[in-house]
Amino acid sequence: MSEHRSTARHRRSGKFLAVGLPLALTTAGVLVYGTDVVPQQASAATTAAAPAWATATADGFASVDALGQNGTYGGRDGKTVTVRTQADLEKYATAAEPYVIVVAGTITMNPVGKEIKVASDKTIVGSGTSGHIVGGGFFLGQGVHNVIIRNLTIRDAYQGVWNDKDHDYDAIQMDGAHHVWIDHNDLRNMADGLIDVRKDSTYVTVSWNKLSQNNKTFGIGWTENVTTDITIHHNWFRETEQRNPSTDNAAHAHLYNNFLEDVAGTSINSSYGNYSRGGTRMVLENSYFQGMRNPVIKDATATIVQRGNVFSGTSGRNESGGTAFDPKAYYSYTLDSAANVPSLLKSGTGPRSTIGTTVASASEASTKAAVATTLTVAKDGSGQYRTVQAAVNAVPANNASRVVISIKPGTYRETVKVPSNKPHVTFQGTGGSRKDTVIVYNNAAGTRKPDGSGTYGTSGSATVAVEADDFQARNLTISNDFDEGANQSLSGHQAVALRTAADKVFLDGVIVEGDQDTLLLDTAAKDRLGRVYVTNSYVVGNVDFIFGRATAVIDRSVITLKKRWDGTSAGYVTAPSTAANRKGILIANSTVGGAVSDRTFYLGRPWHAGGDASLDPQTTVRNTNLSAAVRTTPWTDMSGFSWKDDRFAEYRNTGSGSGAASSNRPHLTDAQAADQEVADWLAGWTPTAS
Repeated sequence: MSEHRSTARHRRSGKFLAVGLPLALTTAGVLVYGTDVVPQQASAATTAAAPAWATATADGFASVDALGQNGTYGGRDGKTVTVRTQADLEKYATAAEPYVIVVAGTITMNPVGKEIKVASDKTIVGSGTSGHIVGGGFFLGQGVHNVIIRNLTIRDAYQGVWNDKDHDYDAIQMDGAHHVWIDHNDLRNMADGLIDVRKDSTYVTVSWNKLSQNNKTFGIGWTENVTTDITIHHNWFRETEQRNPSTDNAAHAHLYNNFLEDVAGTSINSSYGNYSRGGTRMVLENSYFQGMRNPVIKDATATIVQRGNVFSGTSGRNESGGTAFDPKAYYSYTLDSAANVPSLLKSGTGPRSTIGTTVASASEASTKAAVATTLTVAKDGSGQYRTVQAAVNAVPANNASRVVISIKPGTYRETVKVPSNKPHVTFQGTGGSRKDTVIVYNNAAGTRKPDGSGTYGTSGSATVAVEADDFQARNLTISNDFDEGANQSLSGHQAVALRTAADKVFLDGVIVEGDQDTLLLDTAAKDRLGRVYVTNSYVVGNVDFIFGRATAVIDRSVITLKKRWDGTSAGYVTAPSTAANRKGILIANSTVGGAVSDRTFYLGRPWHAGGDASLDPQTTVRNTNLSAAVRTTPWTDMSGFSWKDDRFAEYRNTGSGSGAASSNRPHLTDAQAADQEVADWLAGWTPTAS
């Protein structure tokens, strides 16, 4: 959390693409269309009462009667509405009257970093596991009270800078709010805090949440007053560096049955766990600390009373001292055994399929079963299949409906192909992080095939090849780990991680990593349309690592530049081979940077595949932060074709790698940019998570 909120925001003009799911049924007999409740043709006798999740109330300090508020029950006294757009979410969240607001799909915030200002007496709840807030979050200001935020995934406002001082993009921030319950959410990968309880916010309970992939995770304080009363229980902190939480000047901080896990071998290392600062009085009970550095620390002026905690593989400071308080003087609670906490929280935290949804009738359930199929993959044999390819093989040819291949955490060293006669397939990683589920192989263009029939070639080197329309992937990593240094004698070092040759490909929350030719975005044929939408993702490479003839959008993502095998810095981000009269590669609202030397990477060059002069390659980079690694003349020629004869341009980029318009650095006019928005690229297709 920056000490002062930044007022800067990335803004976009013109069209806006809203990504979401179909609207869902809420309470029985009621269908909601993002506006008011519309009664269906049902008698009063057959209309069910509101489901339990709509009337649930908080435990812990959020349940205490104080400040004129009797516990925390959110919007239970108001109407239930279902939303799938930012406009509708903001309309009801900011309204003066109470509402239960069901988020029924993925809402991508515009501008990135947007925090919706929630008013009092609101319940905001995800519909099953489908409610996602991407690139922004919620803000509860002075005096806001009686708010419940449950069952949501709030993620991916990260801007590519780990210790980010410029982007105050939080998942949930409170400044002077009271009686707030944050429960069963998945919060991750934000530019600043996952939860910030600031400026005398009090009577807060944070329970059963999964907090991961973040630096400054959970901060409490930012005031000299010793006011805040807060309960933090049954939360799983995983791959988080600091503020787990950091609790400053809290009058009563009760932490119990939390699981703090520093996973060995990951890029995120803990600096400390629970921190009691200033005048804080903390009671810390029956929590489990795995591999954490400095698991429990305190200031000289703060107190911590520890009871029943487990420390496994921890190091550094583990402190307690002073007197605190008795939580049972304020509310009742039951402790789980600390030894059971890891297994309990791994299975119990985060969004639940039964919260925010109603039970379908038998006929509805059978219809849904006929429409959607889930196949489970697990290396350890606990699923239906041990390999991803085996699950793909089990998808019936010419399937008419969605098949979700649910892939449990693990490293799957295999090549995978989704053939063109198996559309509507989703690869879904089920881990807490997109790094938990990895599909990886190490073929290169020059690698010889096992049958002796020659080499794979560039397109054949792909770890995952998708030739089927309407493919989706989320929450996983696809990698090619071909070792160039160890294979210098091999001819052809192009090594594709993911190749798509299909239309309506949707990649959300993935990592695609390699070196040369990482992400091949192709079409089934030169005269076929192939639209690809990549969002909230990471693409890693060094030479032509986003390339091909597809009409492709990289939106709200991080493009990571990587040094060559010999430690040198030189490369090209894109190599489009776009057909004439088609749109090529659009990079929008993203970040381009990496641990490479300044002014060593081009944004792109024209790939006239096979020397085809009829092609008209296109890359547009707009509203994107460019690091100093980008050359001052960001486009270059390729194989005798001049980039100036094709379509390469920028628009309103920022960062030290951006530059003024010139003959060697063309910029779009505002009028031109209005026709080069994300929605223009996707041409009537709205990517919808399913």
